[in-house]
Amino acid sequence: MGGCGSKDGVSDPKKGKLPQEMFKSSTELIDFSGFFHESSKSALKKCLTEEIWNEYKDEVDAEGVTFKTMIFSGIKNQDSGIGLYAGSHNSYTKFNKLFDKVVEDYHGHGVDAKHVSDMNAEGLENAEFSAEDAAMVNSTRIRVGRNLANYPLGPGVSKEQRNEIMQKVVEACGKF
Repeated sequence: MGGCGSKDGVSDPKKGKLPQEMFKSSTELIDFSGFFHESSKSALKKCLTEEIWNEYKDEVDAEGVTFKTMIFSGIKNQDSGIGLYAGSHNSYTKFNKLFDKVVEDYHGHGVDAKHVSDMNAEGLENAEFSAEDAAMVNSTRIRVGRNLANYPLGPGVSKEQRNEIMQKVVEACGKF
């Protein structure tokens, strides 16, 4: 039986593992150099520099959501397109050095860009589908997600807060 190959007689349990296999929780995010697999193409990988990591790694947003929590999914899921989830509305300003870069990279909107809503359906142009392609479309939907004031967004909301939100929504729906 051969030796383990390490100079101190203890093998490194993380050696050769992918980031998604190494990290079980956001608290384990310590060494920036091991966060991303070379094949990852996420906006998080492109935009999170070691300098930004060092500035934000121990910070929390206004709702108490840690920076590590916001980036954990993107490290755990290396095939993620974005890999970053805001903990609250405040996250976008608190951690602006990263969020601004990701928004610009993914959406092509710079910090000074302004969104213009045009709710006039007259200006919409529909794609032309072949009969074969059109036959595949059963339905479409548009999803808009928002949170309630004074609650964190998805990655930072606790089970108790989720229950409070559910109760508020149930009460509100009963009023209609």
